[in-house]
Amino acid sequence: MPLNSLVKAELVLAKQDIVSKKRVLESLAEITSNRLHCDNEAVYDALLGREKLGSTGIGNGIAIPHCRLESANHTAIVVMSLQTPIDFDSIDKQPVDLIFALIVPPNECDHHLSTLAQIAELAQSPDALAKLRAAQSNEDLYISFESLI
Repeated sequence: MPLNSLVKAELVLAKQDIVSKKRVLESLAEITSNRLHCDNEAVYDALLGREKLGSTGIGNGIAIPHCRLESANHTAIVVMSLQTPIDFDSIDKQPVDLIFALIVPPNECDHHLSTLAQIAELAQSPDALAKLRAAQSNEDLYISFESLI
């Protein structure tokens, strides 16, 4: 499934004032549970469980927290930038300020991997990352992200 068909403006959040990995995961759970009509705690537990397998901090200030969720009725992507970079146990030991979260139902797992690959590819472009980091509002971040995919 193309990335641009999954991104919804209400799930794009710029310059969030979040100070820890735990708080990021809690915020993602709150945001996506409303959108997916799922239990907030179930989303948080699934994201946390995935992080325990290994950090989703992929380097270059990017994290891609993701999980499969039995109770999800469709895929949700959250695009979030942080006001201040945080420690995310990234593979390059650098702090994270761009989050691309992906929650998928079990029946969409094949699309899950291609979506993760599209996000990882985007994360390899310094120009794309600079454009996303420069966005100061939710709308600016949404427009910037849409223009890159």
